[in-house]
Amino acid sequence: MKKIFFTTPIFYVNDSPHIGHAYTTIICDALSKFFNLDEYDVLFTTGTDEHGLKVEKAAKKNKTDPKVFVDKVSENFVNLTKRLEISNTDFVRTTEERHKKAARKFWKLLEEKDQIYLSKYEGWYSVRDEAFYQEKELKKEGDKFYTLDGEEVQWIEEESFFFRLSEWGDKLLKYFNENPDFILPLSRKNEVVSFIKSGLKDLSISRTSFEWGIKVEGSTNHIMYVWIDALVNYLTSLDFPNTSEEQFNYWKNCNHIIGKDILKFHAVYWPAMLMAADIPLPKKVFAHGWWTNEGKKISKSVGNVIDPNLMIDKYGLDQFRYFLLREVTLGQDGDFSEHSFKARINSDLSNNLGNLIQRTLKFNAKHFANKMPIDIQEPKKNDLLYEVYNLFPKIKVNMQNFQINKAIEEIFILLAKLNKFMDTAEPWNSIKNNREKTAIDLSTLIESFRVVGILLQPFIPDASNNILNILNIEKKARKFEFLNFKYKINKDHCINEIEPLFPKYD
Repeated sequence: MKKIFFTTPIFYVNDSPHIGHAYTTIICDALSKFFNLDEYDVLFTTGTDEHGLKVEKAAKKNKTDPKVFVDKVSENFVNLTKRLEISNTDFVRTTEERHKKAARKFWKLLEEKDQIYLSKYEGWYSVRDEAFYQEKELKKEGDKFYTLDGEEVQWIEEESFFFRLSEWGDKLLKYFNENPDFILPLSRKNEVVSFIKSGLKDLSISRTSFEWGIKVEGSTNHIMYVWIDALVNYLTSLDFPNTSEEQFNYWKNCNHIIGKDILKFHAVYWPAMLMAADIPLPKKVFAHGWWTNEGKKISKSVGNVIDPNLMIDKYGLDQFRYFLLREVTLGQDGDFSEHSFKARINSDLSNNLGNLIQRTLKFNAKHFANKMPIDIQEPKKNDLLYEVYNLFPKIKVNMQNFQINKAIEEIFILLAKLNKFMDTAEPWNSIKNNREKTAIDLSTLIESFRVVGILLQPFIPDASNNILNILNIEKKARKFEFLNFKYKINKDHCINEIEPLFPKYD
């Protein structure tokens, strides 16, 4: 089987999960489910980043031991994956021994390649981001400096180990030129290229001012900088440093899905460190955008944080997934409002999908005893069913290009045509004097629902499985290989009683 690997970043545990965490995770889950249905062997990892100054401070504030603190908060992220019904194959915690082993080995490889040296660090540091900034990346207000999104930075002077990042600028640019799709979307790649061309400085990769982290071997007071620790998590899932050849095949087709705020770490620091350690780079880094709440930046202090659990409680998991995946082009920013949420769900799911299936199957139950009316004949090129059977290749190209909302749009363009077909066919009239035509029209629609149900599984898994259950489709016949005419529903196939699929919201 072809192998493919999707990763979320590992999420920082100083606070509770929010819509940003859910968004990244749902993106990876939709991709993973899609490729799994297409007979890929899929590895999908997520996890929690549990070291660093922010965690140490948060633990002290809560008057608890850092490990006790991260155990509790990490569980919130584990619970989020369960609530979202995510198909991850691994959950990496940076406090696990397997990860510490991987991080220490990665550090040692860099040491052996003479890529690490001891010196003194002086520079601007953001506690919130666990990140160092060059002055050109900051804005000055009075005598203070701030990150572009308003976080005050501190001037720090301390002994530090450094990674020779400055040696890798030209090699990174050469790699990006030879692999133009390594960083997507293109606008993000341009940002990275501009950052590198402005000059790379060696990167501080250890700290001595706090203790909560992975100790640097051979040092009494240094711990690994949280980002070199965290980034190695992707290798931890592959049992690094004992990665087998089979596991390495996942890495060759690895796709990092990240928020745009951590692009520099994944598209500059991480590739440079991998090159320095003589480890091949992953296939792709894709940076998605941020969500605002009714046009305003989401902030805990403002009080407009969107809790995924509350949205799921109120509207349902599939509705929440669908809105996030459908509303914006992956890579762009999106605006969340309950008004637009309800409008999208009512229009697409309640009307175009749910209502069409319900009225078709109710009519079929009344006039054809809940059975497939006729055998489907192989469609001609101008038939609607021909278009139905040939939709998958378009969707596959969309998904390979990370155009998730475009893939969903293709399905709902088809559903609009099916709605028009139903309205034009008027089975409620044709049944009076042309039962054969009615049987053909209803069978066309029912077979189309089977195909649509299979195609929608990565995006709205619960609802699509409900559709396939109603149609009485065997579990083993729900992979993409069953999308063509060869596996059609035949005459007298029994259909189960229809049940409401999507409620409408006022």
